[in-house]
Amino acid sequence: MIRVLDKLLLFLYSLAIGALSVFAFCTGFNWVPEKGFRDFMSTLYNGEMEWLQVTVIIVSVVIFLISLRFFYVSLRRSNASMPSIDQRTEYGDIRISLETVENLALKAAGRQRGVKDLRARIRISEAGIEITLRAIADGESPIPTLTEDIQRTVKSHVEEITGIPVATVSVYVANIIQTANYKSRVE
Repeated sequence: MIRVLDKLLLFLYSLAIGALSVFAFCTGFNWVPEKGFRDFMSTLYNGEMEWLQVTVIIVSVVIFLISLRFFYVSLRRSNASMPSIDQRTEYGDIRISLETVENLALKAAGRQRGVKDLRARIRISEAGIEITLRAIADGESPIPTLTEDIQRTVKSHVEEITGIPVATVSVYVANIIQTANYKSRVE
């Protein structure tokens, strides 16, 4: 939820800074009429339009608060935000990054013959790790046999190395390798 809020704040902040930079750019090239700008500023300072003063104050405070939030986020340690699997042993805590599990799955799946261009996505569920693999097959091996071998190999390899149960290994065969069969012609 916090990430969604930060993304929304970043979007609003980007819009405000973008509008401010466009205004500064236009002012730099004298595209903003001086009289219009002076009239706006005198209206703002005279208090003739109270809603305008309130709007300027609110927008300024919101932009300042967003700036403080981004300043805090930039100084905060990022280790807590790195997705990982945490385990407690009798000797202490173990943290295994999802990237490590992804690389283990890719390594195990890459050992299978007939598979190219592998990609993996890892999710954590209550039952264990859910691994989704996307592969391109060579078209020579039967796909059901190939995917079962990949599933079995990846599951056993990841469980053996990490000690964490693998709930599912889903394999999506996106395509097969297109090989051109050229016959040489002798005349």
